[in-house]
Amino acid sequence: MKNALKEKLRRGEAVIGTFVGLGHPDVTEWLSRLGFDWLLLDAEHGPLGFETLQRMMQPMNGTGCVPIVRPQWNDPVVIKRILDIGAYGVLVPWVNSKEEAEEAVRACKYPPEGIRGFGPRRAAMFDPEYFETANEEILVAVQIETEKALQNLDEILSVEGVDACYIGPWDLSCSLGFGVPPQWEEPRYAAAFDRVLEAAEEWGKPAGMFATLDTIEWAVEKGFRFNTVDDADAFLIRGARMALERAKQAVGGKL
Repeated sequence: MKNALKEKLRRGEAVIGTFVGLGHPDVTEWLSRLGFDWLLLDAEHGPLGFETLQRMMQPMNGTGCVPIVRPQWNDPVVIKRILDIGAYGVLVPWVNSKEEAEEAVRACKYPPEGIRGFGPRRAAMFDPEYFETANEEILVAVQIETEKALQNLDEILSVEGVDACYIGPWDLSCSLGFGVPPQWEEPRYAAAFDRVLEAAEEWGKPAGMFATLDTIEWAVEKGFRFNTVDDADAFLIRGARMALERAKQAVGGKL
C-alpha cells in the first residue's frame, strides 16, 4: 500500500480535498479526476452505508486522488470495516482527549500497534503487501471541534500514530458558545485556530479545516495544509443556480 496523500503531507505540501455526501459513484468518479488530492466521504452526517462507500471508492482507483472516510463515530468496528473496503484513512470526529486519540489509532493499526482485526477484503485484493504496509500508510486524522479538544490539544497531538488534525469550524463555534454561522471576527474564536496551528507546528503534524470558497485563501495563508473546500452538494447547487439564473436572463430578454 502506498498513500499518496500521506506522502505529500510528509513532504510538507498543502493538499486540497472536498467533502462528498452524495452517495453515487459517478460523483467520486468525476471529482477524483479534477485534480483534488483527496475526497472525504462523509459517513458521519451523510447517509452513506458501507456498500455505498465501497462503490464510491472503486471508480477512484488509478486517479491519484485518495479516498478518506469520516466514520459515524470513533468506533473500532466501524473503522475496521471502512478500512477493509478500501479507505486510505479516516478523519475521526469528536476526538476530545488523549485516550480517544489513542483509541482511534489502535482501531486503524494491526497488532501489536493496534487492535484492527485481519480481514482486508477489498483493501488487499490487488495488494500482496497490504498487511506489511497498512500500519504505516493508513492516515489517521482527528477532528478538533470542541472546547475540550482545545484544552487537551497537546495531549491529543502527542499520540503516536495521529498523523493530522482538522478543525470542524461549525461545531467548534457551537462548543465555544458562538452558534452558527461561525463568528470569524470574534477574538476567542479566531484564537482557537491560532492555537491549533501552534500546537500542530510544535508536534510536527499538519493541521487543516473545512473551508468554503470564502475562507479557503484565509486558511491556506494562515498555514493550514490539510484542507477541504466546500462539498459536492454545494458544487451541484451553485452550478445549478448559476445555470438557472443565466437561463432566466435569456428568457427575460426575449419577452
